Amino acid sequence: MSSKANGGGIRKLFDDAHAEGVLSPAGLQALTVVDLGAQIQAGLGVCVEDVQSSEVVLVTVMPDDSGSIDYSGHSKTVCDGHNLVLDALLASKQKDGVLFHTRYLNGFVLNPYRPVEDVVRMHGKNYRADHGTPLYDQSVVLLGTVLAKAQEFSANGVPVRTVTLLITDGSDQHSTSAKAKDVAALVNDLKRAENHIVAAMGINDGSTDFRRVFREMGIDDKWILTPGQSAQEIRAAFQVFSQSAARVSQGAASFSRTALGGFGQ
Repeated sequence: MSSKANGGGIRKLFDDAHAEGVLSPAGLQALTVVDLGAQIQAGLGVCVEDVQSSEVVLVTVMPDDSGSIDYSGHSKTVCDGHNLVLDALLASKQKDGVLFHTRYLNGFVLNPYRPVEDVVRMHGKNYRADHGTPLYDQSVVLLGTVLAKAQEFSANGVPVRTVTLLITDGSDQHSTSAKAKDVAALVNDLKRAENHIVAAMGINDGSTDFRRVFREMGIDDKWILTPGQSAQEIRAAFQVFSQSAARVSQGAASFSRTALGGFGQ
């Protein structure tokens, strides 16, 4: 259980981040206009005091579980891709300082933040792609979780870096509260802090301009992946992200080089 065990604690984390200049007024509003406390709480995972590492890397992945993933035959490929990222981190010498979080696009939390050796892999029994595409709503929840967990560590004097991957095979369809500009406010706050990377993968659906979709969400071109529809191309895109995540885990200097270079690193 996290040390911040309720929505009030989460609001205080965001208020503190705002007071410290980490969170802009627009970013704070995106996170507090709707009460997201319970959803964010579900992802916070391990208690900060239980993490012994002198610095921490948060790796966060949001796999798409919309029906079109299954319809296109990509369910197994998305599972494999998530597990590829995990395997790359397990092979890292610095894996003890890495915490991993998996939240599906429709809000199911498979892994609240936990050490990589404890992460539950994705497979056909814990992943069903049969939902909608609330891309903006859930991106706000996911990035709010990243911010809250990072704030917990920094408040305890632990340096923290984060790398996050949003995955979708279509544009937003089912968000009810957030818009692209709300996501962009949070992405821009994270970028400004210079210890966060936010990346996105758009799996080709034959019609969506993913670069435009992700740009409107504030994501830099260098952190956008647009694989085609074959399993091979999608796995290759996950491999590219997994290499970046592994580099980020290697320390502050490696993080800075990766952040500058993007996927072209």
